Amino acid sequence: MKKIIIPVDFSIHSEYALETGAALAKKHNAELIVMHMLELSESLISSSSNARNEETAFMLMLANKRFEEFLDKPYLEGVNITPLIKHHKVLKEVSDVANYEKADLVVMGSRGHSEHDGIFTGSNTEKVVRYSKIPVLVVKTKPESVEFKNIVMATDFMEESISAVKTGLELLNQLSENVILLHVNLPNLSFLSSDEIDERVSEFMKLSQLEDKNVNIDFIADHNVEDGVLSYARRINADAVAMITHGRKGLSHFFGGSISEDIVNHAKRPVVTFRK
Repeated sequence: MKKIIIPVDFSIHSEYALETGAALAKKHNAELIVMHMLELSESLISSSSNARNEETAFMLMLANKRFEEFLDKPYLEGVNITPLIKHHKVLKEVSDVANYEKADLVVMGSRGHSEHDGIFTGSNTEKVVRYSKIPVLVVKTKPESVEFKNIVMATDFMEESISAVKTGLELLNQLSENVILLHVNLPNLSFLSSDEIDERVSEFMKLSQLEDKNVNIDFIADHNVEDGVLSYARRINADAVAMITHGRKGLSHFFGGSISEDIVNHAKRPVVTFRK
């Protein structure tokens, strides 16, 4: 891991992301690219009038001052930091910067929403996840540690998930001592017998060429995927949960096609998302 992108808005939750990113940067000797998106109108940026040019310069000066104060943290000492201010509040720019910089990870804070409003629904975080081709780590609390012992990655063990699972494992194995691929066995038409699950997993491991990679696999039965993942994560006291996303569709779930914001909304643990 060489480069980590941290989008910040100077809130306490973006500070959680900054502190998490700093700990990861120290652990992996990585560079932090901390970016703030300053919302300026196109007319203000493109205007040639002196008054508007002065207004733009003043806003940039204030943003730079606040940025400098925000980055004055003891936990950033010794970290290689590149501050970056973008002039538009266009969250697709996070993905563009991550791709241009060939970053390995985006770390983003999120305050969440109410029980009836999924954490990614309509939020800045969902937009970053939707556009990002780079894995995104979402944190909601002050990090106690980035020494992740166990990370649960839910998958359906279907052939179309192979690429995302392999991409996920590459990063998660850097973050954690133990990554567990979890299958949630659902009732009714989705139910699989033990033999059927074993057969599907065996075929998946063969096609993905993961048979000799010492991958840990486990199963849990529950009424829906979200409850199964969260229940399992609590049971083993996992440090984080990992999910596969479907790009512009957001967190369209690979098990049944439904949005699975509930996992992120209700999980107190960090969540890592990977583009399918």
